[in-house]
Amino acid sequence: MLHGGRLGDVRSDVANFTSSRKDDNRLADAVIAINKAHVIMLIEQKIIKQQDGAKILFALAKQSSTNLDSSAEDVHMAVEEAVLAETGPEVGGNLHIAKSRNDQVTTAIRMQLGKELQFIMLKLLDMQRSLLETAEKHVGTVILEYTHLQPAQPVTFAHYLLSHFDALGRDLDRLLGAYKHANLCPLGACALATTSFPINRKRTAELLGFSDVLENSIDAVGSRDFIIETQAALTILAVNLSRLAEDLIIWSSPEFGTVELPDEFTSTSSIMPQKKNPEVLEVIRARASYALGDFVAAAAALKSLPTTYNLDFQEITPKLWSVTDNLSGSLSIFAKLMPNVKVSLDIETKEAAGFVGATELANMLVKKYNVAFRTAHKITGAFVKALLDSKQTLLDLTPRLLTKVAQDNGVKLTVKKEDIIECTNLRKLIETYKVLGGPSPEEIKRALTQRNKKIALLQSTLSQLAKELADSEAKLDATVQSYSQSKAPSPPKLKNSNL
Repeated sequence: MLHGGRLGDVRSDVANFTSSRKDDNRLADAVIAINKAHVIMLIEQKIIKQQDGAKILFALAKQSSTNLDSSAEDVHMAVEEAVLAETGPEVGGNLHIAKSRNDQVTTAIRMQLGKELQFIMLKLLDMQRSLLETAEKHVGTVILEYTHLQPAQPVTFAHYLLSHFDALGRDLDRLLGAYKHANLCPLGACALATTSFPINRKRTAELLGFSDVLENSIDAVGSRDFIIETQAALTILAVNLSRLAEDLIIWSSPEFGTVELPDEFTSTSSIMPQKKNPEVLEVIRARASYALGDFVAAAAALKSLPTTYNLDFQEITPKLWSVTDNLSGSLSIFAKLMPNVKVSLDIETKEAAGFVGATELANMLVKKYNVAFRTAHKITGAFVKALLDSKQTLLDLTPRLLTKVAQDNGVKLTVKKEDIIECTNLRKLIETYKVLGGPSPEEIKRALTQRNKKIALLQSTLSQLAKELADSEAKLDATVQSYSQSKAPSPPKLKNSNL
């Protein structure tokens, strides 16, 4: 805390209570970069002497997250104190001209968040790729899908995996939107009203690799909606991952027997040697609740704050890093697990498969025998009940039984045996589901081709974002080196027309 001017001595317990130092190391490199860009701009705007700026830049070039004073109040003061120790107060004391911790901290958070979002989006893309690779192996692998946890209709495992691929695609779209909103530079807003010094905000935004300036100075320092927008997107992602984990947990149980998880992602009981517990997936499922909790905590902290800067913001940032770490880990595990999941190949023989052709039997009565669908639905429900009462399945359905049940429901009907048989062959049923987005092998192959193209496009987009970030870091380093060696190049033209 800054004392000795307006304030007297600070209590050590108060300083420890309000300090963010334990959470700041993540922002250290961003804060150092911010100070470098700011000093370059101060030199170019002739706000400080070039020789003084060169000394400050030389001192900043020596700093990193590994050598800053861990006892300083926060990372911002740690950087400033390191520069003062190197240059003295008459030179280093100008580092903070036209800059506040208010605009500096939100700039640093946005810079670090941009890197972490790029990392998470690449992880998400890896997981999507693993889903596609697994789906390509299971275009013809029949599984049962459930509604209300009751056997419903047959699909393929590839079709199921593509449903999660598409959900993750929407997650990626949301994260790209959050990245766009985070990639705006607040630096130069100062405490809340900018400054009387003739600074160039667009220059620092360019040096730091932002796409544009976050213009209004009150909005620049007083908004954290970019944090809760990111958290909201990551919370939805966490929910989607949790639902996939839940499916695999249930389906890996002997009662369902749909999949078998790879040994290296499971554990056994300390007392029951027969157990194969899906503990990794259970942890992913549990951590989804952390993401939701962190989002609610951050939103609740923001909802009643007055405009501009409040130290409550400091309590929100760790919630952001918690969820980025959480989702990075979960995505990494899933991307490695999915290609190694084993799928049961005899699902048609399982008891649960006994009645999943019932829907198609009702459809068959409509298409081939001109029965109204609601009547066909009633007839089908009645003979399913009759078969269940006699402990039989659709495989035991005969034309005679079907005719009797239809007559009992006021319908005169004679159905061919081959029409019944066609509705009980799950593989043939799936082949008939050729509607856009359906599970037929023909439609799945089309979908796989289209989604592989989407993966390639997204990879290109993320590679371009990474290149832009790397280019801006290289440009900043080169400019620092040039000025710190007391050369005086003309300020380069801004590369982005928006700036």
